[in-house]
Amino acid sequence: MILKHQKHLFNIEDHITYLNTASLSPSFKAVEQAGIDAVLQKSQPYTIPSSDFFDPVTELKGLFAQLIDVDESERIASIPSVSYGIATVTNNIKLNSGDEIVIIEEQFPSNYYAWKKLADTYDAKLITVANPNLKAHNAKQWNQDLLDHITNKTAVVALGNIHWSNGTIFDLKAIRAKTRKYDALLIVDGSQTIGAFPFSVKEIQPDALICAGYKWLFGPYGCGYAYYSSYFDDGEPIENNWANRLHSEKLSDLTNYESQYKPFANRFAVGESGNFIYVKMQIEALKQVIDWTPKAIQDYCKSISYEAVEELTGLGFQIEHADYRTHHLFGAKLPEHINIKDLKTVLQEQNIFLSFRGSYIRISCHLFNTKSDFDTLVNAIKSIL
Repeated sequence: MILKHQKHLFNIEDHITYLNTASLSPSFKAVEQAGIDAVLQKSQPYTIPSSDFFDPVTELKGLFAQLIDVDESERIASIPSVSYGIATVTNNIKLNSGDEIVIIEEQFPSNYYAWKKLADTYDAKLITVANPNLKAHNAKQWNQDLLDHITNKTAVVALGNIHWSNGTIFDLKAIRAKTRKYDALLIVDGSQTIGAFPFSVKEIQPDALICAGYKWLFGPYGCGYAYYSSYFDDGEPIENNWANRLHSEKLSDLTNYESQYKPFANRFAVGESGNFIYVKMQIEALKQVIDWTPKAIQDYCKSISYEAVEELTGLGFQIEHADYRTHHLFGAKLPEHINIKDLKTVLQEQNIFLSFRGSYIRISCHLFNTKSDFDTLVNAIKSIL
């Protein structure tokens, strides 16, 4: 599938250059309308049938399962955040003293704090694999260093599919193979890839995949998704809500208290997961992303950005080789001759939105962007040289 830009599906003004989906996505017009319709329906609660606590959630989980290549949608849980999903994981892991948890340098905080606490609880070690910071072949070396740190002491490897600030791709297939060798868990944060970069649970076989829903999945802020493998089938949720219990669909019998949870990942869903507003917005968003396909999105982002990448490299920016990073999100390390304050000023003046991450600018694009957006960015940078 070859995609053309889809700006007509969004409400982004023409004078705005938005290259910051990695921080917060804009809504499709269809998602916006679904939210409005749901808000209006809440004003007349008698129009909301009891089935709306469950049926839309079932549809939503089926869509997410399709997106990540999972046959059993009951292995998907609706969650409010990545930190919630990771907390559920760590709540169901026991370690031995001296065990090691492997993460990468400057991992997103929500995928760090929980592992630090788990390591401290069991007198285990948190092993951070540093960014080599090489001028060439950095991602290749970083991946090798990561594999070298997976040993017979490793109990868990927890990381994103890519680095959230620069787009470096981590070879999850190789990592999964190494963790299998030592019977270690692989926990993946897909927040910056799922929806825009191809991913298959069948291929990677992670023990858990946790994903924010408000970035590349275009849902409202405060929604997320989690996939839990069979390792967690008998796990303990971090909360006890009525909807996670067996037979909870029978609302008239709710006080016949049930000791058993629903099977698979259903037990881990957040309370009020049947959110009438969020779920309807999420469904519209996932339908569109699935229709586009992550591969076609990735190809489109490459097509509109590659010339700008060449120009930025020529201006002294350091950008990872295209084979080792994603195209919807990538970092450009600032050369010494560019003043960050001057750059921030010109970007603000010209309504160009992206993120600063240390010595990098993080550029993230989607189908509402065009090559002209990258031309605008490059020209803005040239104006301060």
